[in-house]
Amino acid sequence: MHGALTSTPFQIAGNLTVVLAIVFWLGLAYWMVRDARRRIKDPWLVASAGLLGVAIPYLGAVIYLLVRPPETLAEAHARELEIRALAERLNGRDARCPVCHAETEPNYLVCPVCTTALRQPCRSCEAALDPLWQVCPYCATPTAAPMLEPVADDLDAALARESIPRRRRTSSPRPAA
Repeated sequence: MHGALTSTPFQIAGNLTVVLAIVFWLGLAYWMVRDARRRIKDPWLVASAGLLGVAIPYLGAVIYLLVRPPETLAEAHARELEIRALAERLNGRDARCPVCHAETEPNYLVCPVCTTALRQPCRSCEAALDPLWQVCPYCATPTAAPMLEPVADDLDAALARESIPRRRRTSSPRPAA
C-alpha cells in the first residue's frame, strides 16, 4: 500500500527528526558534563551527571538542573574571598590610608606616605583616637567636638531680608528749590 505517510519526503523528514533528537540529546549530555565540571569538584559526581544525561534522555537534564549546586566553583571562591576581606576589614587588620591606600598601623596618627591625618591624639593620654569616637576608651576623656560653622540665621529670616527692597542712602539731603 502506497500512501502519503509512507512516501519518501515523509520518511526523510522522520529520519531527520530522529537524528536531530539524538544530536540534541547528546549535546544536552555534553552540556551537563561541562556545567558539572564548573560546579562540582568530585570527578565521580561529574561522571555521574554525564551518565545521567546519557542514560535518561531529556529527563536527566531536568533532574540535573534540580539537584546541581546553585553556584559555580569560581563564584563560591569569589564569595569566600569577599567574606574573608570583609571579616579582615571589620577586625581592623586591613588598616589602610583612605587617600594613598598605604598600609598603616592602628596607632598611627598620620599616614607615613602621604601625611593624611588618620586619627587625633587624646588630650589626656595621647592615645590615637578614631575620628568617630566621642570619648577616649583608654582614659574616658571626652574628645573635642568637631568645630562646626555657626548658622547665622534660619532660612525664613534670610528670605524675608532678601524680599524687603533696599533704599538708597544719600550722603546729604538735597535742598528744595
